[in-house]
Amino acid sequence: MEKIKRDRRPAVAGMFYPGAPDELSAQIDTFLENADPPPVEGEILALVSPHAGYIYSGQIAAYGYKTVRGNRYDLVVVISPSHRAYFKGASVYAAGDYLTPLGTARVDREACEALMAQDPVIQFHPQVHEQEHALEVQVPFLQRALAEFRLLPIVMGSQDYATCERLKAALTQVLEGKKALVVASSDLSHYHPDGEARKLDARVAEALDRFDPAGLHEVLNSGKAEACGGGPMITAMLTARALGATSAKVLAYANSGDITGDRQAVVGYLSAVFFKPEDGKSGKKVGVDLGLTDEEKRILHTIAREAIESRLEGKPMPPLPPLTPTLEETRGAFVTLTKNGYLRGCIGLIQPVKPLAASVQEMAVAAAFQDPRFPPLTKDEWPSVEIEISALTPFKEIADLSEIQVGTHGLYIQKGLYSGLLLPQVATEYGWNREEFLQQTCLKAGLHPMAYKDPDAKIYVFSADIF
Repeated sequence: MEKIKRDRRPAVAGMFYPGAPDELSAQIDTFLENADPPPVEGEILALVSPHAGYIYSGQIAAYGYKTVRGNRYDLVVVISPSHRAYFKGASVYAAGDYLTPLGTARVDREACEALMAQDPVIQFHPQVHEQEHALEVQVPFLQRALAEFRLLPIVMGSQDYATCERLKAALTQVLEGKKALVVASSDLSHYHPDGEARKLDARVAEALDRFDPAGLHEVLNSGKAEACGGGPMITAMLTARALGATSAKVLAYANSGDITGDRQAVVGYLSAVFFKPEDGKSGKKVGVDLGLTDEEKRILHTIAREAIESRLEGKPMPPLPPLTPTLEETRGAFVTLTKNGYLRGCIGLIQPVKPLAASVQEMAVAAAFQDPRFPPLTKDEWPSVEIEISALTPFKEIADLSEIQVGTHGLYIQKGLYSGLLLPQVATEYGWNREEFLQQTCLKAGLHPMAYKDPDAKIYVFSADIF
């Protein structure tokens, strides 16, 4: 490794972002002030951030950086793809610091050396960093958003899953005991018409929101989605999980057509976070485990997504794929849609009258287009929508209220012609105790809140595998 200090000078200042310090600071600060990310309750360990010119993707990037604004980190790891140099493995920049119009971002050279010592797949190739914009454009945002940090810059030449795993293993060792943030730099699909781009990008967003690095790798490898920084995103997810993150949230999405008005050939941009929820908010898994494998859950999400996409495009409902015995089990299901963290539709099939896969397909369309509380879903909204599936257990009528376990059970209350249901996750999300859960279910049924105490009220409990 070179011992003479040689700082990495800006390569795209004045092109991708303003070269004048005052103008650059003002632009980033405006982006940050205009960003309105949904709340993230927990410690953020990783971000996904786009890397186009700031006029195109800067506002989307600001959503992620605003969630960590003012934080102090011992080390910030920025992982980017390599756009101009072809090489195997990954490269740190260990010769000096990263310079921007806003000043010097100090590179932690000891961390660079420690990372290279962990695995020979990680080397020092200074020429790889010289013209790489994808890493550079993250640094000014970090300089404006964070109180203090040292930088560990990484460019990935290989983006296969094995390299991601090896880089994650090395990073986990180097970051142990440090307060660290990992930033994955990636744009999404490139130069497709707006509608096609949104469909491709929604698949990436879904994998990120499910915190599913293997699923992201699969959808990118299959050609059903695109991202120039797939490797950095997968590595950031794997590393965040190794450091204790259990939750993910997509914060914002747009494409270049939203800025230019040209919808013929757009580039997609997304911001997401991976975090460790606050104490008492992640706890044990809400609901129950019905034995569905990760692959079966992925299949159900694909079924739901393709059903909604087909309706949006005016196409017939796609046939169900070959199903495992578990997916053919007769089971009720709910599909819940959220947009930017807020409910956008939720409808379910209560009784187990159809195979689980068919229930999910039917309820996905119902949640998107038939929930009377919302207008039908539109194509423009679709990329921002997240899908949650609840596979139900059979209902059980109870007489003793002490049987209700908040965090495990959902409730269904029936009294005369009135009935109401709330899923297990609802009580947990709102922090309700047992009595509040009962009262809110009564209100959902259109009853007075204490109606559950009436002699003719029937109370049922059930649970769900929620994913």
